[in-house]
Amino acid sequence: MPLLRRRLHPERLGGQAVTFTRSEDAPRVVWRFSDGKPGHDNQSLGLTDALQRHLPLELYEVPVWPGQRSWFDWLSGHYPAGRLLPAPWLLVGAGHATQVPMLAARRARGGRAVVLMSPLLPGRLFDLCVIPAHDRPRPAANVLETRGGLNRVQAVAEGRHDSGLLLVGGPSRHYRWHTAELIDQVARIIRYTPLRQWTLATSRRTPAGFAGQLRRFVFSATRSVRVVPWHETSPGWLQDQYRRADCAWVTEDSVSMLYEALTAGLPTGVLELPVRRDGRVVRGVRQLVRTQQVTPFSEWARGCPLRRPDRIYDEAGRCADWICTHWA
Repeated sequence: MPLLRRRLHPERLGGQAVTFTRSEDAPRVVWRFSDGKPGHDNQSLGLTDALQRHLPLELYEVPVWPGQRSWFDWLSGHYPAGRLLPAPWLLVGAGHATQVPMLAARRARGGRAVVLMSPLLPGRLFDLCVIPAHDRPRPAANVLETRGGLNRVQAVAEGRHDSGLLLVGGPSRHYRWHTAELIDQVARIIRYTPLRQWTLATSRRTPAGFAGQLRRFVFSATRSVRVVPWHETSPGWLQDQYRRADCAWVTEDSVSMLYEALTAGLPTGVLELPVRRDGRVVRGVRQLVRTQQVTPFSEWARGCPLRRPDRIYDEAGRCADWICTHWA
């Protein structure tokens, strides 16, 4: 759907700037609550992007921050941070910090509240809870179970670009980090895969110095690798890389990027890391392996090729379909 984008002079709402995107023809008003974390914004923007492909929207970003009097606002039935905004049709937020402000805003101004991820508060307080299957949500009329978190990626047409994508995370609560083993996996993939160009991107969690060690080790054998530190990327950079790649390899701690690669429809491999604890994230990756949606490095090294996913991963679109069917 065509969009008319414009920027207002920043209005100060609760000490924070609010921006919006306006679309044509009787738009529905959506307030998108943001805690400023890229992973959470990726989920909520994925949903609003998908909704904009169905309906004209007037989209407002409402920032939340520590120290807000959200509990008081909820109990009092007032939401001063949104006093200058039109009443919402939909309120959307990802991240625990967005949940109480959403409920306060709904009580004060109306609309339906959609929380993306397992809420800390009782799920019955929200109109819709969009929860990944690996979180094992309890079935309820207002729960929509998804394969992974939502994202902004769309499926790309299959083609030949002669390039691959390597996405590296870092230590986490679920996986340990082993630099030498990971570099060995990357080097073997580059050496034994007939692609001319590789792009490797780090993340905020990638240990300092990893990119330098990788350059020294890999460049001694080949110069077909471009290493891009996360702070040198711009918004939308990774989505563009998915469109340019023939396959993707992702460290298994980076579950959101695994699902992004699957959403793009790319053959996806898993760079393996030692498991720290057997929790929901580890179970989710193992399920992808069991259903042959992704290929772990150890199987690839034994001769198993990367496969394209055999199903469509458009969870943002499916969630938007549900909302439009029930509420539009």
